[in-house]
Amino acid sequence: MALTLDQLNAASAADAAQLLDGTYEHSPWIAAAAMAQRPFRSLAHLKYAMARVVADAGRDKQLTLIRAHPELAGKAMVSKTLTAESTNEQGKAGLTDCTPQEFAKIQQLNAAYNERFGFPFILAVRGPRGSGLTRQQIIETFERRVDHHPDFELGEALRNIHRIAEIRLADKFGVQPELGNLVWDWQESLAEFSDPGFKELGQLTVTYLTDAHRAAAARIAQDMRDCGFDTVDIDAVGNVVGRYEAASPGAKRLLTGSHYDTVRNGGKYDGRLGIFTPMACVRALAQAGRRLPFGIEVVGFSEEEGQRYKATFLGSGALIGGFNPDWLTQKDVDGISMADAMKNAGLPADLQAIDALQRTPSDYLGFVEVHIEQGPVLNELDLPLGIVTSINGGVRYLCEVIGMASHAGTTPMNRRRDAAAAVAELALYVEQRAAQDGDSVGTIGILNVPGGSTNVVPGRCVFTLDLRAPNDAQRDAMVADVLAQLQAICERRGVRHTVEQTMRAAAAPSAPAWQQRWEQAVDALGVPLFRMPSGAGHDAMKLHEVMPQAMLFVRGQNAGISHNPLESTTNEDIALGVRAFLGLLDQLATETQ
Repeated sequence: MALTLDQLNAASAADAAQLLDGTYEHSPWIAAAAMAQRPFRSLAHLKYAMARVVADAGRDKQLTLIRAHPELAGKAMVSKTLTAESTNEQGKAGLTDCTPQEFAKIQQLNAAYNERFGFPFILAVRGPRGSGLTRQQIIETFERRVDHHPDFELGEALRNIHRIAEIRLADKFGVQPELGNLVWDWQESLAEFSDPGFKELGQLTVTYLTDAHRAAAARIAQDMRDCGFDTVDIDAVGNVVGRYEAASPGAKRLLTGSHYDTVRNGGKYDGRLGIFTPMACVRALAQAGRRLPFGIEVVGFSEEEGQRYKATFLGSGALIGGFNPDWLTQKDVDGISMADAMKNAGLPADLQAIDALQRTPSDYLGFVEVHIEQGPVLNELDLPLGIVTSINGGVRYLCEVIGMASHAGTTPMNRRRDAAAAVAELALYVEQRAAQDGDSVGTIGILNVPGGSTNVVPGRCVFTLDLRAPNDAQRDAMVADVLAQLQAICERRGVRHTVEQTMRAAAAPSAPAWQQRWEQAVDALGVPLFRMPSGAGHDAMKLHEVMPQAMLFVRGQNAGISHNPLESTTNEDIALGVRAFLGLLDQLATETQ
């Protein structure tokens, strides 16, 4: 019979610890210490309590916990002395069926890893979906992590131990994150579409109005129909729009969604999680035959990243009347204008049709967005969800420094007009200036010497600037300092420069009432509240210009990395995000009745 929280909360300390035996490998002290925090409000509360016991235990006890785990496909597996839980996990991952070559490779990696770190390699082999990683995925992860910094890898080992414990708890309590699995599977399905040149390499890239982008839109539209949306359309800029009507005609709508385009060689969850989470909620409502006092409009925004054209937030901007007519004449690297790309996709490429997409703010209650965190904070705090307080304001520039190309062997150091050295000096200043504020960030993400040669002093250097801060005044002060420093560096070095602003977005603080709704929804799940700013830009920034908005973050795996193939999250965390969204809908239903 499955364990229940009522049983766990009512048991004696000794019996409660026994009920959780095996959750953490050969480490009953974790469950025993966590019992002091009873009563547990939810399974998520129990997981967090045990994770914090480990976090507070100190490095020596953490190392003891890690070393209590067996090597993957190691001596304990061969001698059949693994715990029942580890036997089940390694068996499900197929490690008992390794080929001789795979087994030899894993043994080689085990030896190298132990020599480098002094503890065994820990991996939650049942994976973020809970259904098991392949042997190839396990080996690839092993090879990647053996090169980590020791302190970072210690954290990764502990995070994987917590994931193992989470899966074991789900087995003990007989619960499965069905909503999380549903959203997970939708995202995996959508990831099959990728632009040519990337798909062949197994990389995910979906840029505006390519064949892959159009196929992704069609898949989202079909999934919306299958969920029970009343109407589903692809609009004049390629947004996928699904509407689930209210119980009464003419009621206001809740607007939600995120983007389905990606950066080049990106991850599966950036943006897309914010489309599929509310879709899962609508599916649940439709299956229950339930209508709310307000409608729900879910938008898969067509273009947020600005990868094919310099048109960041194109999809969400169109909804607030922010489509720039000059975008239609922009050309991509292949010389295809945006207007031609639209026509090829069956869109009108007509400003009148695009202008007609503008929403009337008074028709909406507000805008909410669920998004993967894209950073390490929640991961390091062992928290599955975070409440966004504000989205940082940002500005981007495309810049060039022009010096004088000259012979690297014959030009004395004090007579050079080195464009790249000037930008390198600026890069160090950006790092120092952003750090002064504590929460500002500055990045030179592209630095290129066109036509550069090994034996030529760089005469040109093209680079980008990305400067962000929690409020506009702080951002603008940093921008002024950085541009002034660029000017000073160039004057001192005898070079000149150009600066072109390519994007400016105002900071978007969350509407207090909407932030509080997210907080109530998360608290109802028994998850500790954590409030945090968003350093990344989101479609919510555009909707913020015309209506109240607030966001919810879902923890990412692999130290929260994003814009990277390693971007990931778990079915358990996704499920909590869906349940929080359902909770927000219930609150709104009560308020608007």
